[in-house]
Amino acid sequence: MLSDKEIICPNNLLDVAHKKKAVPAGIVNAGKMLPMLSVVDAVKENLITPILIGDKNEIQKCADELKFDISNYEIIHEPDENTTAKIAAKLASKDKIKIIVKGHIHTDVLMKEVIKKEYSLLGKTRLSHIWHMTLEKDDNPLIITDGALNVSPNVKTKMHILKNAINFCQRIGVKRPKISVLSATEEVLDSVQSSLDAKEITDLAKKENLTADVFGPLAFDNSVSKKSAVVKGIKNTVAGQADVLLVPNVEAGNALVKIMIYFMGACAAGVVVGGKVPVVITSRSDEATTRMASIAAAVVALDK
Repeated sequence: MLSDKEIICPNNLLDVAHKKKAVPAGIVNAGKMLPMLSVVDAVKENLITPILIGDKNEIQKCADELKFDISNYEIIHEPDENTTAKIAAKLASKDKIKIIVKGHIHTDVLMKEVIKKEYSLLGKTRLSHIWHMTLEKDDNPLIITDGALNVSPNVKTKMHILKNAINFCQRIGVKRPKISVLSATEEVLDSVQSSLDAKEITDLAKKENLTADVFGPLAFDNSVSKKSAVVKGIKNTVAGQADVLLVPNVEAGNALVKIMIYFMGACAAGVVVGGKVPVVITSRSDEATTRMASIAAAVVALDK
């Protein structure tokens, strides 16, 4: 059942990212092969100018093995994992890097530094994570949020997640995204909290006149399948053609994305948005193509 399909970085991201050339990027704890390989790919695509943070000897060793000339790039020698995160956050706060890319470092260690008030990296909305999902090079993406950062978001937090998703969609050319507020049912049930949240979010989105079509609750099938929506008699602009799935909690989002990766061979480009700098927090087991796609997503998410 596991897919052996080659993961492909989509044009949807690359075409937009290429408009912003060689963005300064801090690679946090860069001295491992997979992070370095994604840096090589991102440099070849002219997406970033890397600042390599970590053990200088390990960084040079990886570069040599990949025949990657890093003589023109800044290397900040720091063998301690926790301190590499602090250096990246400080560089971002001084506007010396525009995106932060997780290398071989635990996500919680990195994000703990990013959210510290002393670095002033938080924006007007709460930080949230977006997955840009595609199967083929020219696919229209499915956006899934938030399956990585906000564990059990309440309605207020979900509204922040929603607004971040709308902003990202508009950057990739989806001017008025269709957003399904996901639940296990399309009915509003007192016994299903996610359905109650979805109805409230739908009402708030209308009240705030957001630049998106937002509807919920919807189950997964009638979010993505027009046939399913027709059979169940669901008639609205979102049902069966969602651009975005706003998931009820991190478990639902994470499971959905991992199913698409491992059973379908999807490219899952992930980025943390809502702050002053996008942050790439790929899994340490992710392939280099996925990492490079995530860097492209971070470049797309930049304000300038």
